[in-house]
Amino acid sequence: MRVVVVGGGIGGLALGAGLRRRGFEVKVFDRDTDVAATGGYHITLDGRALSALRELVAPEIVRRLLASSSALRLRDRDAIWDRHGRLLGLGPDLSGVSSVDVDRITLRTLLAEEVRDDLCLGRTVTGVRQDDDGVPRVLFTDGPPVPADLVVGADGTHSLVARHLAGRRTNSPAGIVGFSGRTLRADLGPAERRRLGLRSGLAIGPRGAALYIGFLDPVGKAALDAPELRMSVTTGPTYIWGAMFPESPATDSLRALRGGELRDALSNRFRAFGWAGHTLEVIARADPDGVAAYRFHAASTRAAELAPWSAGRVTALGDAVHATPPTAGMGAGAAIRDAAALLRHLGDVGDGTTTVEAVARFEAEMRRRGSEVLTRAMRTVRLILATDTALGAAATAVTTPVLAAAARLRHRGAHGTDEHTAPRRPVGF
Repeated sequence: MRVVVVGGGIGGLALGAGLRRRGFEVKVFDRDTDVAATGGYHITLDGRALSALRELVAPEIVRRLLASSSALRLRDRDAIWDRHGRLLGLGPDLSGVSSVDVDRITLRTLLAEEVRDDLCLGRTVTGVRQDDDGVPRVLFTDGPPVPADLVVGADGTHSLVARHLAGRRTNSPAGIVGFSGRTLRADLGPAERRRLGLRSGLAIGPRGAALYIGFLDPVGKAALDAPELRMSVTTGPTYIWGAMFPESPATDSLRALRGGELRDALSNRFRAFGWAGHTLEVIARADPDGVAAYRFHAASTRAAELAPWSAGRVTALGDAVHATPPTAGMGAGAAIRDAAALLRHLGDVGDGTTTVEAVARFEAEMRRRGSEVLTRAMRTVRLILATDTALGAAATAVTTPVLAAAARLRHRGAHGTDEHTAPRRPVGF
């Protein structure tokens, strides 16, 4: 079976690696000319995603990934802050979870190593067509069509393959514009390092303004103690942050800015919504060359509305089908799980199962998985958007001081001190 994968992101490379290991003839095409030239900064992989990855790549690749990952179980509990930097509560104990965070470039580079010379970079796909005999062909700007027994679209939110199958877009803007960057922990002042701690967290304010701060330390808190295997691009303990605002003419104009100009405009935007200056230090000290803007897109949360086409010899996976905002940290993991599921079902072909039947079973499973991750991601999106209403803004302004005071009282009762000078892992929600 010859499989052509359109898109060399995480899902496409994971599938290509798995197909190659199982002896399939596969080609993965991507318009990028360098796998390290990728958007985004870090990816969370939970236990299910890691299990799926083990089905797709060699054990040595998994070991190198874990050695280059930051283990959530080694961090302090996640925090929730208000716009003044006051602690509102803490997330669950992470000591028993198997999830890891890994730099996107690290993961993509490792997967590309597994695909090897079956990865074709610098190739721009323009569409897919099917001949009268049903053979699908992938079309390019710079070469003849490539035929296949199966075409898989792993080409992301703006997927040409999914649009071909559905006859329309498979997702829509979620109403939020995101901005991301990375800031070395060492570049922050002592007070802010102490407040943020060795953990991830989310700060929420009125009018839909939110700031996620993810902690990544693949050396000090590596999931696998194997220094000789580490390859992360992160130079030290780093905060990977994401600023979020509801879509509006003002936030849309920010998307046209770049570098230090965009970084400064973001800080000013938060200040206009009443955010305390010290809470914005993580933005102000960010590497200006790494600050970027992007628009959140989301597919339907209803499983029946995902992959709205009949199964055939062209299919799709990951964000091409279930475009997921980053608010649950599950999008890339879901794409890897899609890839492993498709590989399992294709393994049944020739043993009483046709290719179309295998694809049908895969798509049914993917619809359920996509609905699950989208439902979780959209909860946070809706919470952020709810604060952008007059009632939501008023409720946020009234309740956050109360929650902050309650958190301080609980903490002092447990430790006899203030949360800013307390040991890590204070008692919270």
